[in-house]
Amino acid sequence: MITEESVLKALENVIDPEIGIDVVNLGFIYDVKINGENVDVAMTLTMRGCPMHSTLKDQAEQAILKNAGAKSAEVRIVYDPPWNPNMMSQTAKEKLGFSPT
Repeated sequence: MITEESVLKALENVIDPEIGIDVVNLGFIYDVKINGENVDVAMTLTMRGCPMHSTLKDQAEQAILKNAGAKSAEVRIVYDPPWNPNMMSQTAKEKLGFSPT
């Protein structure tokens, strides 16, 4: 059975090559919807026009299909709300040298 947890775990395999941290810990995943064996994910990026747009979208879809057991996966790139560093996990903040708040 596909769960939000299994989808997020699958997406932890998708690493932003410019930052070196996965899309989950970067706070890029805004929403996960599961309908049977079909998964729809709303994902953002650090900025509009990111050159990795297509690559990260494709890698995320493949990770969901391969690692979460979905029959179909659609990743929609969204920019609302705009991403900001506060959306990152504490682990990501520490890796990137953000001081604790």
